[in-house]
Amino acid sequence: MATTKRAPAGAAVLRGDITKAIRDAVMQELAEVGYGRLSIEAVARRAGVGKTAVYRRWGNKLEMVLEIVSDVAGRSVPLPDTGSFAGDLQLLMMIVSRALQHRIASQIIPDLMAEASRNPQIAETLQKALRTHQQSVGDKLIGQAKARGELPASTDPEVAVDLILGPLYWRLAVARTPLSDDYLDKMITAVTAALRASN
Repeated sequence: MATTKRAPAGAAVLRGDITKAIRDAVMQELAEVGYGRLSIEAVARRAGVGKTAVYRRWGNKLEMVLEIVSDVAGRSVPLPDTGSFAGDLQLLMMIVSRALQHRIASQIIPDLMAEASRNPQIAETLQKALRTHQQSVGDKLIGQAKARGELPASTDPEVAVDLILGPLYWRLAVARTPLSDDYLDKMITAVTAALRASN
């Protein structure tokens, strides 16, 4: 007979709606004041909860930010399969460029990258999430192109993803230069030519 597992008597039950409110508040605070000035008190106030609600979930600011940022950064981008490498590239670049231009992401990413240079735990969390994302993009996008015969079998997925995403990150997150109407089309042509010529 199956038994229903019950929480121990007196154990705190963490409500999902409160956890979500706190997570949203952390992202808003990171965007507005950055990691250095973010405080548990401000997060609790923005979420409309007491500080104890935050401390029930995370022991300190660093632990809280690392878990939430890791979760957000680790979310997989929908990887396209349009039937052609050019179509896949166009869709992926459009998704990534929109994400990098999002109001909150465009403020949080540069701040956390700067913080990562001073905090090894933040650096490790971001690197792990980015490596996982890069590998999944390379395996699927470049794997599909190689299977279709659109790219040479020796194409290095890691180098390819650097060529695809690096310029977008540089332009939008570092240089903060808006994309012209034909920028993505030019990038697709350049990346495809570079990957075909490098083998």
